[in-house]
Amino acid sequence: MALALLASAAVHGMVLSTQFVHVNPHLFEDPNLPMEVVLVNAKSVDSPLNPDALAQVNLAGGGNTDEDRRLKSPLPASARTQTGTEEAALQAKVASLEQQAKTLLSQLKPDAQLHTPPPVEPPVPVQPTVDASQLNEQAREMAQLQARISQQWDEYQKRPKRAFVGANVREYAFARYVEDWVTKVERIGNVNYPEAARRQGIYGSLRLTVSIYANGRIETVDIDRSSGSKILDAAAIRIVELAAPYAPFPDDMRKKADILSITRTWTFTRSDQLVGTD
Repeated sequence: MALALLASAAVHGMVLSTQFVHVNPHLFEDPNLPMEVVLVNAKSVDSPLNPDALAQVNLAGGGNTDEDRRLKSPLPASARTQTGTEEAALQAKVASLEQQAKTLLSQLKPDAQLHTPPPVEPPVPVQPTVDASQLNEQAREMAQLQARISQQWDEYQKRPKRAFVGANVREYAFARYVEDWVTKVERIGNVNYPEAARRQGIYGSLRLTVSIYANGRIETVDIDRSSGSKILDAAAIRIVELAAPYAPFPDDMRKKADILSITRTWTFTRSDQLVGTD
């Protein structure tokens, strides 16, 4: 009994003197395990409090989503390595095929040597026979063409410079001349008013374009819009012709035009008067 009590006391003493310590699990981790590092394309001054991954720089936040996501690429991770490997394999295959072809050719013709074919000489162009009559004919045609072109150019250069004025005349030289011209035509028209129009009570308006040379002579008289009465149309042309010749162009007008075309509306009124209007 004494021995049993002594053994029990010894066991209880050992149990009470033993201390249980919490073991750190990191002590059993392999320090040689690989470390995952994420490459980022931005950085921030402040470092994140709870980083999600390791990177080459600090990046506090980034992206446009609240989800735990990372930028991915559709390209394979070793695209360049695979491309270089494929190119090397293709070049090796081509070299192997070329070597096999040379071996087959040497077996078929052991004594023959591969030579490039000689270059083909280009044919010597045949010089056409020169005919003196053809040369003379071509020379005459060229001379005639040159003369015709020269004549047309001279005719174009001889064409007079034309100026056209209508209702709105802004240049002082043209405006003064047109005003004096209208005054003269009205005066001659009232003196030579058509008697038939007065008797029959015909009145109306027509538009005329009168072209005048620099010396005051009339070039043409054209009716742009008829009055509807042959009597009034003929009377208007006759009055314009009776008023000619008109005053020669002053020097400032001669520098700008050789022929002046004036467009005006002429009205035979109910009071038996001729009035020029815009």
